[in-house]
Amino acid sequence: MREIKFRAWNKKFKEFKFMSLVKYLGGRGILDDWEDFEKSVWEQYTGLKDKNGVEIYEGDIVRCSRGCPHKVVWEEERGGMFGGGMPGWYLSGLDEGYAWTNSEEVIGNIHENPELLGE
Repeated sequence: MREIKFRAWNKKFKEFKFMSLVKYLGGRGILDDWEDFEKSVWEQYTGLKDKNGVEIYEGDIVRCSRGCPHKVVWEEERGGMFGGGMPGWYLSGLDEGYAWTNSEEVIGNIHENPELLGE
């Protein structure tokens, strides 16, 4: 069973804080400004790691096996499978039928590196 983990991008501090669900629920919450949903963007760990062993979170930018960058997104309405058997996790902009090859690589995230997506 995978550990349920999150990271929070704090818009005020412009940095990430990482925590497990157990740590969050076991304490008073996450340090003031981190707990404020207007100041932080919460992203869940997918349970996957890239080819270098880096944990992949929602909002990461991943270079697929074809060499192009894609944002990691949760699409509950599609109800399908993203690589590694995690329901609902997808690389945005890829055709259905893309299979996770374990050669994917995290190259950034949407908060610190939006230019990687050309947006």
